[in-house]
Amino acid sequence: MKEYGLYIVTDSKILEGRDFYKCIEDALKGGVKTVQLREKYATGAEFLEKAIKLRELTKKYNAMFIVNDRVDIAIISNADGVHVGQSDIPVSYVKSIVGKDMIVGLSVSNVEEAKIAKEHGADYIGVGAMFNTSTKLDAKSVSIETLKNIRSQVDIPIVAIGGLQLDNIDPIKKCDIQGYAVISAILGKDDINSECTKWISKIK
Repeated sequence: MKEYGLYIVTDSKILEGRDFYKCIEDALKGGVKTVQLREKYATGAEFLEKAIKLRELTKKYNAMFIVNDRVDIAIISNADGVHVGQSDIPVSYVKSIVGKDMIVGLSVSNVEEAKIAKEHGADYIGVGAMFNTSTKLDAKSVSIETLKNIRSQVDIPIVAIGGLQLDNIDPIKKCDIQGYAVISAILGKDDINSECTKWISKIK
């Protein structure tokens, strides 16, 4: 099963004015395996510029690059994949647009959504929010028991997301998941590189 490893979701707001590209590169140097571009407040032009530059950065460090929601920008920037939510374009349509070579991920919060994601061709699912999170206030919470049930019912990679911290992921590690998506737990730190190193040691 494909491993997504330490999976960073971008959020310029959390960086509080620090250099966006330097922060993401510090994370890549620290061992991040997947970067998802998700910038809620960016214009289309800004989002595209970031996508093109992040595509180059992730190639440099042999990491996967995923674009949130914007199928068009994922295609233009030659991203490895696109990630959509339950209220976005259905996975089957996304797959028909991007073709078989691009990864498509879908956010889910229960077993039924996970099964449908698999049936419609999702390459991986983002399961969460596992814990309370300030970056997505409308996210439904998912119990460890639900995560275990999803794992037992669906045989595609799972990326856990939502409030993950170094001190709360031990129960999640036991659920046979393939990725740990974090935002503020890493991008909110002063030393992003060393924080990533701690995470890589923890999730091995």
